[in-house]
Amino acid sequence: MLFHKKNNKSSLLQENKEPSIVEWLNYEEPETEGQLAIDVFQTNKKIIIKSTIAGVRPEDLKISLHNDLLTIKGRRSIKEEVREEDYLYRECYWGSFSRSIILPAEVDNKQVEAELESGVLTITLHKNNPSQIEVKEKD
Repeated sequence: MLFHKKNNKSSLLQENKEPSIVEWLNYEEPETEGQLAIDVFQTNKKIIIKSTIAGVRPEDLKISLHNDLLTIKGRRSIKEEVREEDYLYRECYWGSFSRSIILPAEVDNKQVEAELESGVLTITLHKNNPSQIEVKEKD
């Protein structure tokens, strides 16, 4: 669906009416959270998650682990003010972002490491060793 601005109010365009090119170009999506691109791989003992997050400082990141769900949240801020009409291209994402990952194996929540180096975030999670349950024969 398309919206257009009329007297500083958004109104829904009729579905059967084609928007003008000006309406189409001026349409702004509601601000949403960006989503991180990630790589996830594993070894016998670890799960490793990598994400390119250039322009983000460690203090702007929040990483949490709850059971088998790892969540990465953060904010990428632009330092200079540029008027909208001065942009020729605008492809970089600025603002809040998040990504949640369901982990493929149980991990030790006390052995989680996160490092940010040259704009690449690396999170290393150590897998729990599956405990063997001994079965005893009852007399």
